[in-house]
Amino acid sequence: MIRGVIFDWAGTTVDDGCLAPVAAFDTAFAKAGIHLTEREIREPMGLLKIDHIKTLLALPHVKVKWQELYERKANQADVKKLYADFEKVLFSSLAQYTTPKEGLLKTVHWLRKNNIKIGSTTGYTKDMMRIVAKGAKQNGYEPDFLVTPDDVNGVGRPAPDMIFRNVKLMGINDLKRVIKVGDTTSDIKEGKNAGVISVGVIEGSSASQLTAAAFSKLSFEEKESLREAVTQKYYEDGADYVIDRLSDLPFLVKALNEELEFAAL
Repeated sequence: MIRGVIFDWAGTTVDDGCLAPVAAFDTAFAKAGIHLTEREIREPMGLLKIDHIKTLLALPHVKVKWQELYERKANQADVKKLYADFEKVLFSSLAQYTTPKEGLLKTVHWLRKNNIKIGSTTGYTKDMMRIVAKGAKQNGYEPDFLVTPDDVNGVGRPAPDMIFRNVKLMGINDLKRVIKVGDTTSDIKEGKNAGVISVGVIEGSSASQLTAAAFSKLSFEEKESLREAVTQKYYEDGADYVIDRLSDLPFLVKALNEELEFAAL
């Protein structure tokens, strides 16, 4: 049977729409004279945040604009400055984005009732997660295990190190009995690289670029179009399954358990 579920944080379990890091990246780059689209900012979401900055600096139009503004290529000092500006904005607002997403608490209750352990990975640092985890706990959500890149020698996603640490803490030997749930390309690839079941969630995700409330206001046709686009992206990234919302996870777990039970006959 499925014995463990490892959740991402922002955009998956808290911070509906994954808004906090988007705003912080936008502000940091705007301060440097670089204007990015929301889609550009979200594309590397889930990476270690300093790697996210490096990825954005590598965008062709950003390289050109940086050269125009500073008459040189961006260097490591620039990366550190952008990261410092990003951190300043993020730390000032992070506590506001710790509310559990709709359906999370009931899903967690069901998982625990069925003796399924709950872990988590993140692109945030340990210091950032102290704020997020504290706020989430006050709002009723606390996973059994929380692993940050700081806990695995600074190795971020899509590397599987954080998942491996979670699985070890869970005491699970069979990776095929573990599910990773996330809302970004990095999440999906992290799960695949670890050899666990990788699941993407649509509503309120970074991939959808909408909060669940904004999604609910779309027309039926718009919702279906967005679902199709996000689903396709997740599967292109290597996802094993895609769910609309967190409350769908118990149904997926039940189906997977039936498959495992049948395979064991």
